[in-house]
Amino acid sequence: MATDMPETSKRQAWFCTTGLPSDVVVDVGDVTFHLHKFPLMAKSKKLNEMMAEQELKHTVKATDLSESEEDEHEEIQEEKMAGTAAAEEYCHVTLPDFPGGSETFETAAKFCYAVKIELSSLNVAPLRCAGEVLEMSEEYCEDNLISKTERFLSQTVLRSLRDSIKTLKSCEDLLPLAESLGIVQRCIDSIVSKASSSDPSLFGWPVNEASNSRAGAGAVSSRETSSRRKGVAITGGTGGGDRWFDELVFLSPPLFKRLLLAIKSRDLNPEIIENCLISYAKKHIPGVNRIGRRSSSSSVLSEIEQKELLETIITNLPEEHGLRTSPEVMIFFGMLKAANILNASDHCRATLEKKIGLQLEQATLDDLLMPSYSYLTETLYDVDCVQRILSHYLRSLDQIPPADANVIENDNGGAGENHARSVTIMLVGKLIDGYLSEIASDTNLKPEKFLELAFALPEQARLFDDGLYRSVDVYLKAHPWIKEDEREKICGVMDCRKLTLEACTHAAQNERLPLRAVVQVLFFEQLQLRQAITGTLLSTSSAADIQVDQEESDVEVVGVTMTSAVRENQVLRLDMDSMRTRVNYLERECSTMKKAIEKIDKEGPPSVPRGWREKFGCTFKTQVCDSHEPSFVEAPKGRTRIRTRIQNHRHQKQH
Repeated sequence: MATDMPETSKRQAWFCTTGLPSDVVVDVGDVTFHLHKFPLMAKSKKLNEMMAEQELKHTVKATDLSESEEDEHEEIQEEKMAGTAAAEEYCHVTLPDFPGGSETFETAAKFCYAVKIELSSLNVAPLRCAGEVLEMSEEYCEDNLISKTERFLSQTVLRSLRDSIKTLKSCEDLLPLAESLGIVQRCIDSIVSKASSSDPSLFGWPVNEASNSRAGAGAVSSRETSSRRKGVAITGGTGGGDRWFDELVFLSPPLFKRLLLAIKSRDLNPEIIENCLISYAKKHIPGVNRIGRRSSSSSVLSEIEQKELLETIITNLPEEHGLRTSPEVMIFFGMLKAANILNASDHCRATLEKKIGLQLEQATLDDLLMPSYSYLTETLYDVDCVQRILSHYLRSLDQIPPADANVIENDNGGAGENHARSVTIMLVGKLIDGYLSEIASDTNLKPEKFLELAFALPEQARLFDDGLYRSVDVYLKAHPWIKEDEREKICGVMDCRKLTLEACTHAAQNERLPLRAVVQVLFFEQLQLRQAITGTLLSTSSAADIQVDQEESDVEVVGVTMTSAVRENQVLRLDMDSMRTRVNYLERECSTMKKAIEKIDKEGPPSVPRGWREKFGCTFKTQVCDSHEPSFVEAPKGRTRIRTRIQNHRHQKQH
């Protein structure tokens, strides 16, 4: 029907290809429409009045012109009257600030020419506003544009949640007209109504979003288990539902805030509210979403707008949420880092810290390593923030009552909750130990901060203290200037009884540990070896008793048990031989060290060089005396101090 062709370098011309010359020109934006009066005047009351007004002006102007030119020649008068007649037939109309721009007016013009138009959720609001501006009502013409768009809104758009969101998005450039026509409010009411009737179990986080790559994703928290027992819908990880709230991210912040207020007023499922807020934060606040990249086409808010939006999102986060997922925790950490960068309010940061603390077992070490943005803190990482998060987690554990004996007898769910609770505590313990190992290398980390964070976890959080020993070793290596009593306090955070044999072996040869810590390590290492031997003997004895019982019932089973007992005895002999060999080796090394020390006392000065072990051929770094003398180990302060301590100790015993 029409073609677009450039008229100038800045404007475009739109011609109606009906074969008739156009008699009206309408300017909308940067496009000039060459149309016909009759179709426009038949549908639009506004255009009819504007063109009638122009015709009246042309008539008055022509009358004045004819009276002023009565004395002129007849030929000149005929030419001017002909030009005036042409001006009367050709009208020029300008529509400034037309809703929807030239594209919407083009669709409205086609409607005036009885061309079938396709309505959609994206163009129905602009066309409804265009019909209002052009006064294309039912009273002026039957089945006009206003009635057509209103029917489409009520019968199609407002019945679909996604279409309502798209139409609401299209209203951003139509304000305040769309607001006065009620389109915005009707879309918001439709979204809230449809969202409240939706099944929240359809809107889960996709599995491939990063849940496979995060530590502890397979663990089930006790809160989630409790929710399942109560019949609460827990979102799955398949993400097979219609994630309609992803459409909300395209709304402008003012419309999103207004929709958010309406959603909260209807008391929707907290999971739906949280998913909407998280999706919007991932889209509009840089740094929140570390999984996907921000699209280059998305508009970037200013720093002040980002801060206001972030505070709005955090303030409206529900306090409780049924699902605990790793991607969600990572997003909360991203929001917390953004809050620190944007200098958000303390209340917002405290809210995020509490949310993270309730699901700390889902976090990773990368999440905890948050840089310190305060000029008052000298540490590289924000240790105080992690400590507050950990305190929220521990308080949440205290609020969960442990399953009693009756629950365990009547319902296996109680035992499951206790097991899940112990699993989450150990996950957090492993996480904190890894965090301590990372921050221990910071030279500005005070011993008090290190001790406070290390002692914060309960005893059952660590099955072994190997991770804690690793962090202690890193801290002592990075802080060689601390005093001896502080070194002993640092080593006091670990329980030597919970160190594995590998950790004990390493600690016994660690020159950075103080003497008391090394002695404790050696003592408990020997104790572990004795317990291992005793346990092997007891297991052999019990196996023999079982063997006797089985002889009375089954001869074949007895043969198998005898074979197993013989193998265990062989293993025990090998262990004893290995231990005997090690003791002999330690005694030889001790004898060599004694001779070296005596030689140094006789010949050398009091201060001994650091490399005396290589000089005298001592390859084992730990000093172990023979079985008749107590065992001591010393850090590289000089071996002469050990001998002096032993002599002083014996002298005190004699007196």
